Amino acid sequence: MKGQSMRLAHTMIRIRNLEESLEFYCGFLGLQEIRRKDLGDEATLVFLTDDSQNYQIELTFNKDGRDYTIGDQFGHLAFHVDDLDRVISDVKDRGWWFRQSKPTSSSQYIFIHDPDGYDVEILTASSL
Repeated sequence: MKGQSMRLAHTMIRIRNLEESLEFYCGFLGLQEIRRKDLGDEATLVFLTDDSQNYQIELTFNKDGRDYTIGDQFGHLAFHVDDLDRVISDVKDRGWWFRQSKPTSSSQYIFIHDPDGYDVEILTASSL
């Protein structure tokens, strides 16, 4: 819109288990919970951000027990890190599946899955 500045706000993903997802996004990736909204019997919304606090991920936990199929339109979430080797070591220690960039690639990254199967890319900040 002309004369109106648009800024990214958040990306929402539906999760099956709130505790497992918080352990992954906060415990492993280092995001911080900045807001939580309990919608009674319907859902709990948890907003996470990084140190810059410029963008948020909203984890939506619906309490009705429904299951989800990850669609083929969604690609992945991506996070920058300074020390990818340290992350790879941690992923290996946890016994998680990962796919690493080819040695000939101009970018250095890995892909892992969150507890719900979403693809998460972790790449070196210099891979911009």
